[in-house]
Amino acid sequence: MSAVVNPKARPWSLSSLWRNAFVRRLLRAPAAAVALAVLVLLVLSAVFAPWLAQTNPYDLASLDLLDSHLPPAFVAGGDPRYVLGTDSQGADLASLILYGLRSSLLVGVCAVSLSVTLGTIAGLASGYLGRWVDGVIMRIADIQFTFPAMLLALLIGGISQSLMSSEMRATLAMPIVILALGISHWPHFARLVRGAVLVERQKDYVAAARLVGRGPIFIMGMQLLPNVLNPIFVLATLDIAFAIMSEATLSFLGFGMPSTQPSLGTLIRIGYGYLFSGEWWVVIFPGLTLVLILVSINIFGDWLRDMLDPRLR
Repeated sequence: MSAVVNPKARPWSLSSLWRNAFVRRLLRAPAAAVALAVLVLLVLSAVFAPWLAQTNPYDLASLDLLDSHLPPAFVAGGDPRYVLGTDSQGADLASLILYGLRSSLLVGVCAVSLSVTLGTIAGLASGYLGRWVDGVIMRIADIQFTFPAMLLALLIGGISQSLMSSEMRATLAMPIVILALGISHWPHFARLVRGAVLVERQKDYVAAARLVGRGPIFIMGMQLLPNVLNPIFVLATLDIAFAIMSEATLSFLGFGMPSTQPSLGTLIRIGYGYLFSGEWWVVIFPGLTLVLILVSINIFGDWLRDMLDPRLR
């Protein structure tokens, strides 16, 4: 007897089932859904900043000093052209925030990508190869753990300032900040991946790969790595918020992004000098944007961690 095939049945896949489960669980968590919506809105605003911004704050020729120190449009004395007001050079603050958000997100994502790459490679090698490889990598990580991540980033930033001219430092500011933050965060990923690999390498699929003659690189890259991606992805999501906050701290202290390529931290540092002179909008709005993106990432990251944890399903 032949089986009856339903012509209206839709093809399914694991990815479609995961997406459906993702959406269903997300809709049952309003805080995470709102956080994701805010995060997507901020990311899109940063990506399309050249088209959304009223002016290009990097083009000094377009600035008018007669428009400097204007309050927001909803405050008495404000100009409708500048919704959030202007800074001391007459630049539109909303445009500055869009470009500053773009720099902060780019630094955060690139720094975490560097940390993930270094930490994953080190964790895979340490957990699977073991012996002296494990000892060397973990001792290096232990030594780095004795220094706070921010202190190490400040050290790298200070060394770069002392060895480079101001022009070269301004040109290479973003790569230096990314390198400083990426190097300072990799041990967290290395420890995480090592712990997961120590569990996974005892399972049958790893033994089967060894029996058929697969080498260590193939087993680490094709067998172990796909099974440790979930905790890496969750930690990377949360670490983006930490990297953005660290970059803002470095910029506020003068070791991060320069005023010619402002990030949110740079805007807060510049606006802090005007806070007590009554021009509160120059520092308040960049600060609120920074808080908004950090809170959104943390709320969504916490929910994502719970969703991917099989013990909580």
